[in-house]
Amino acid sequence: MQKLLFTPGPLSTSTTVKQAMLEDMGSRDHAFLLAVKEIRNGLLKLANVSKEEGYECVIVQGSGTFGVESVVGSVVGKNDTLLVLVNGAYGERIVKMAKINQLNHQVVRFEEDEIVTPEATQKYLNEHPEITHVACIHSETTTGLFNPIKAIGAVCKAQNKVFIVDAMSSFGGVEMDIKQLHIDFLVSSSNKCIEGVPGFSFALCKRSELEKAKGQGRSLSLDLYDQWNGLENNGQFRFTPPTLSIMAFRQAMKELEEEGGVKAREERYKTNKKVLDEGMALLGFKQYLKAEIQGHIITSFLYPTDKSFNFEDFYNKLNDRGFVIYPGKLSKADAFRIGNIGQIFPADVSALIAAIKEVL
Repeated sequence: MQKLLFTPGPLSTSTTVKQAMLEDMGSRDHAFLLAVKEIRNGLLKLANVSKEEGYECVIVQGSGTFGVESVVGSVVGKNDTLLVLVNGAYGERIVKMAKINQLNHQVVRFEEDEIVTPEATQKYLNEHPEITHVACIHSETTTGLFNPIKAIGAVCKAQNKVFIVDAMSSFGGVEMDIKQLHIDFLVSSSNKCIEGVPGFSFALCKRSELEKAKGQGRSLSLDLYDQWNGLENNGQFRFTPPTLSIMAFRQAMKELEEEGGVKAREERYKTNKKVLDEGMALLGFKQYLKAEIQGHIITSFLYPTDKSFNFEDFYNKLNDRGFVIYPGKLSKADAFRIGNIGQIFPADVSALIAAIKEVL
């Protein structure tokens, strides 16, 4: 039985994406190096920028967290100060990175059911002129909310701060122009909305800011500047690349284009969410977040008030029927999460709803 993953990633992928990994590939094969080049240029295009406009794509082996740590640990200099805007587990993860990498950093925390506000960001920056870099999560999958990165980016631009955005679970499923959003570094990974398989993350970077990171990396393998420099010099990775993940991702990018690009994929995901919301409401489930701050990537549902509800049983019985959902990550409420992204369609969501009704 082929299971469907209703998670924030790794996701369900197409058969053709999986098939792209069937041929072994050497790290110096011409076909592989060409795929790397196509992917780097294609990802910039998805962000509505290009090398000619002064932007670069750096691929980093490992999960999305590797990519975020590569950026944070490389671009924040020893005399710089990073402000981390936190309203969930992934913002807290950047704080942990800052501590481990011994960065000068400060934190502004919001409740996990509230967005990061541009007003609070501006107020803090006004009061702390020593801040040089600002990091924010776009789609905070702890809850499923979207932070208003356009407004926050405008605040950072007005105050001449470097803006770092973790768009892990949203890039490719939300239309973005990183130049208009004033994003200097955007990080995402291969196994999210572009619907590839796990294996690498990538950073879309403003070249003028990336160049400042030369010699600043606090890690050999996660040195963002050196990784970029290697890719630019000979098209190759400094260390063993995830060859098969790269080939799968190139196929996934072709399929994204065939679907109609990011706009069409965003519409499919939004339709998935609409079907999910309506079906779950009919079954009596309540959402954790207010509708106005909820994104369309993943949704947190509160546990039913019925004392006989047991999440582990619920999860296992859905899993037995071929539907994989996600446990909650909230600090102050019992909830579970259902993702709307990946190679899933409205009919699949309807089938999930029917299975949930049966299990209940």
